[in-house]
Amino acid sequence: MMPVPSVFRFATLALALAAAGLAQAAPTTAEVELKPTVGSTTTGSVRFKQQDGQLQIDADLAGLTPGVHGFHLHEKGDCSAPDGTSAGGHFNPGSHQHGAPDSAAHHGGDFGNITADASGKASLHLSVPTSQISLDAGAPGNVIGRGVIVHADADDFVTQPTGNSGKRLACGVVVAGK
Repeated sequence: MMPVPSVFRFATLALALAAAGLAQAAPTTAEVELKPTVGSTTTGSVRFKQQDGQLQIDADLAGLTPGVHGFHLHEKGDCSAPDGTSAGGHFNPGSHQHGAPDSAAHHGGDFGNITADASGKASLHLSVPTSQISLDAGAPGNVIGRGVIVHADADDFVTQPTGNSGKRLACGVVVAGK
């Protein structure tokens, strides 16, 4: 048997390590296309970007009534019900009480409120520690496959477990970016 030259062994090892690294790499981005529920005209998009221990959430919405609306990540990525109830309750991997995103106790899915201007447009820019929610496969706080809901009313940050945010106006499912 002829010995394999070391250059070939090195190349084979390098390819194997590169393939393993690609297979284990978590996505660093995700996105959501929000579609209106029955009787609503609310649409929008949400982008997630994971970097430096933070999950940046950027949302742009349209078709809202002017004012404040609850904005949450829900436990199920299911928007099949006409009223969006198939998305379940708020995503709560830490089993915390409902609250504002900047309070000590809150659900991982508590993104707070989003304010629509006179033309019905709204945007949100929120940064959340990846220890709460992330794009990491297998992590309890993984947001991939979860539902995002825009509500008709403001989140009061007090009423358990939902914040009394009212009807669901739009629903979308978080999908990993490319």
